[in-house]
Amino acid sequence: MSARNERGRHKDGLRRTLRLLVPYLKEHRLLIAVGLLALAGDVVFRILEPWPVKYAIDAVTSALGADLAGAAGMDPDVSRTLVTWALVLAALVAGRAACNYVSTISFAKTGVKVVTRLRTRVFNHIQSLSMRYHSNASIGDTSQRLVGDMGRLQEVAVSAGLPLVGNLMTLLVLLVVVLVLNPVLSVVVVATAALYFLLSRVSAPKITSASRATRKGEGKLVGDAAEALAAIRVVQAYGLEATVAKGFASGNASALKANIRARRLSARLERSTDVLVGLSTAVVLGFGGWQVLQGIMTPGDMVLFLMYLKVAMKPLRDMAKYTGRISRATASGERIADLLDEEVEIADPDRAVPMRRVRGDIAFDRISARDGRGRQLFAGLDLHIPAGQRVGIVGPSGSGKSTLVSYLLRLADTDTGAVLIDGFDTRLVSKEDLRHTMAILLQEAVLFATTVRENIRYGRLDATDSQVEQAARRAGAHEFIMSLPDGYDTMLGQRGDTLSGGQRQRISLARAMVRDAPIVILDEPTTGLDPASRQHVQEGLRELTRNRTTLAITHDLIMLRDMDRVLWLEDGRVLEDGHPRSLLADADSRLARWAADHNPEAEVLAASPRTPVEVDA
Repeated sequence: MSARNERGRHKDGLRRTLRLLVPYLKEHRLLIAVGLLALAGDVVFRILEPWPVKYAIDAVTSALGADLAGAAGMDPDVSRTLVTWALVLAALVAGRAACNYVSTISFAKTGVKVVTRLRTRVFNHIQSLSMRYHSNASIGDTSQRLVGDMGRLQEVAVSAGLPLVGNLMTLLVLLVVVLVLNPVLSVVVVATAALYFLLSRVSAPKITSASRATRKGEGKLVGDAAEALAAIRVVQAYGLEATVAKGFASGNASALKANIRARRLSARLERSTDVLVGLSTAVVLGFGGWQVLQGIMTPGDMVLFLMYLKVAMKPLRDMAKYTGRISRATASGERIADLLDEEVEIADPDRAVPMRRVRGDIAFDRISARDGRGRQLFAGLDLHIPAGQRVGIVGPSGSGKSTLVSYLLRLADTDTGAVLIDGFDTRLVSKEDLRHTMAILLQEAVLFATTVRENIRYGRLDATDSQVEQAARRAGAHEFIMSLPDGYDTMLGQRGDTLSGGQRQRISLARAMVRDAPIVILDEPTTGLDPASRQHVQEGLRELTRNRTTLAITHDLIMLRDMDRVLWLEDGRVLEDGHPRSLLADADSRLARWAADHNPEAEVLAASPRTPVEVDA
């Protein structure tokens, strides 16, 4: 990338980063004002601090018999003069320390509050993104942006950004002061500052570019590590440790290389600034000493100028350090801005229609949609499921079963047509109202690292302990929960891995039961369970789905036996629709052929004495 492109991208990244921060900085105007006022006090004390030293040196020099320019009015009581100026110096140093403390605390509090608000905004935005985004994004990289990049961004607002304002204030005031004191020597300060800004203009975009590569590499590294640790059983079972470690080491080396480059560029800028400061000090010392010998200035004046030079150069050193920090934080800010720029595909309507009491009548009205690759998934599909009817959905992989359910939950939207629940268009109601009408049970039981009680209560947050326990009993989970070390208050590990698959599924089943929703969605809830666990879960499912509208994606014939209706979905169309016993009794039906090929229980199911119900297609 050319230097011009790097500078352009650096400026654009800085603008995007500032746009993220400014709205939240405005919320803390008073705190920032206090910090800036204290910073101004710090600048004033820095300007005044060298003067007691000047007067003390001139007093001592005069007492030793030196003939000083402008020393005619010097106080003859040298001892009293020295004590006075020593006390004044101590007071100035104390005042500067107090101002510095207040400004540091004010800016720190501002930064923490700003980043906390922004992190909450980003997290809420991530949760609002569609499944299309989450299915493609790396969990590790997203987490890195939410935590690591957010911490770096705080440096713009606190550790570097606001103090940089103070340093610029100090530098500008000092330039005016040294111009008044000694116009000739002030040229050295101006030249040094100009050379620093030239170096910074060249270095900052390169540091940002290297830091951007570092953060991207670290994000991928976190993603790779999270993926490997999530699949640690497979990795160990197949002996893939060396393969996974090799891939991780490669990513680690790439991130390290980019990080070293960013650090090297930052160090080069800082050390170049140190050289400039050293050269400036040498010039002032040599030329100032000559002026003292010529009687143009006093020794105290030269010390005063040297101290001002030191004070003026400190902001340049700090700005060199902060330039690197800001460049690295800018790279992080870009990554956060990119995340916030991700479009929220599924949003609540501006004026959501309130959903009143819902019975569970579902209709897919002439829906059409394409998948992420542009392939036609549904074309004018019509489907009606009366309230209270239990429907099994079967079909080959990729036929649109899970997608159909995602439209119902509004995890995705159709291109045309409407999805209706009791006549309410799902696009015209709030997502909260819509999803409150449904309970869902997935193939993989998703549990959280909290107590068993809270995991069940996540189904309905206002559920009482009694209602939680009752739901667990209905799900067949109460007995094994009570056998846990702390019963319902037992803390579960990440994803509930301390429990067996059947136990996790029964807790998920209890969560669905405590929700008490009129619509139940099942997505292969018995797949992968051993026979005993499957039986327990199936008994709970019969209890959960009784008198509730149910959509069950399943290839479990025992579960299909409990359905009132089975749909065969293929190529986005309903090719068969009827009672499971009737379809299985027809040897030419797709369901019967599939069952004969894959399920030895088919004959038992076909012989089931359950009475078929009327089917509304």
